[in-house]
Amino acid sequence: MRRADRLFQLIQHLHQDRVITAHALAEALAVSERTIYRDVQDLSLSGVPITGETGVGYRLMRGYHIPPLMFNEEELAALLLGARMVQVWTDQGLARAAYQAMQKIESVIPEHLKPELAREELLVPDFSISPEVSGHLAALRQAIKQQKKVHFDYIRQDGAPSNRRVHPLGLVYWGKVWTLVAWCELRESFRHFQLDRIQSMQALEQHFDTIPGRTMQDFLNMNCEND
Repeated sequence: MRRADRLFQLIQHLHQDRVITAHALAEALAVSERTIYRDVQDLSLSGVPITGETGVGYRLMRGYHIPPLMFNEEELAALLLGARMVQVWTDQGLARAAYQAMQKIESVIPEHLKPELAREELLVPDFSISPEVSGHLAALRQAIKQQKKVHFDYIRQDGAPSNRRVHPLGLVYWGKVWTLVAWCELRESFRHFQLDRIQSMQALEQHFDTIPGRTMQDFLNMNCEND
């Protein structure tokens, strides 16, 4: 968890009508008590009115509020729609992150805007991507981030089996189908692969370098064949 996110959550926990101990805060945020002491001190020095002391507990002074996020109704509708799409059409990690993001937004927006988060004029149908595709999506996101090569067995468009070792570059969602954009070592060129045709997959320990002419932007600047 980024420190900024932890400090935000710490303030949320202190927004209770009771004193909360450093031990309880440490358990809630999955950090050490020493980290809580340091974070509380830094928040106090930055002007957040935290009362209490080591060994007793902490709370925020009454009347203190985090400044509300300044969203209008259309902006909230856009955020809600995007979060619903992520929750339905991606993997469990991104779905959980979208839910947590909306929870954070709900906790700080003004009261008169909170009903907007419950509106259902914009619905997102559940296309229910398979658990296999969801798992591939999560693994490929990490491989792309870490620039790790990936090996997988694949059913080509013509129905023939194949196996590939690729440099994963990006993921594209076409409405019902996720595809992987990659540099294919077998073809020595760009290829894109439907995630629902991947039979088994393994992220390798081998890393690939960013090479001019083999980047996602290079792919977007040209056409390529679909395997």
